[in-house]
Amino acid sequence: MILITVKFPIRPDRMTQWEALSADYAAAVSAEPGCVFFEFSRSVADPNEFVCIEGFRDQAAGEEHMQQPHVTRFMAEMPDIVATQPQIIYVDAPDVDGFGPMGEIQPR
Repeated sequence: MILITVKFPIRPDRMTQWEALSADYAAAVSAEPGCVFFEFSRSVADPNEFVCIEGFRDQAAGEEHMQQPHVTRFMAEMPDIVATQPQIIYVDAPDVDGFGPMGEIQPR
């Protein structure tokens, strides 16, 4: 699995544009056959920062993702929306196939 986490610092004056673009993008990426999960979350420390967590089945699925028209649109519009350059963590985890249970916490 390819695991990617990206922090997107959003310009406050572009928040409406971000909300529309990110909703469309998340829906399109989630529908890709090689996508295992895709989600945006707002940072609790900074209301203008959003964190994206995404997982793709394998490198081929990640490469296919990058060829999609919604990726082209997202990459073209984001420079006008971000406050600073996004930061990314990219990990190839071949022995992982999705989320698993967290051993330290269970509901009471």
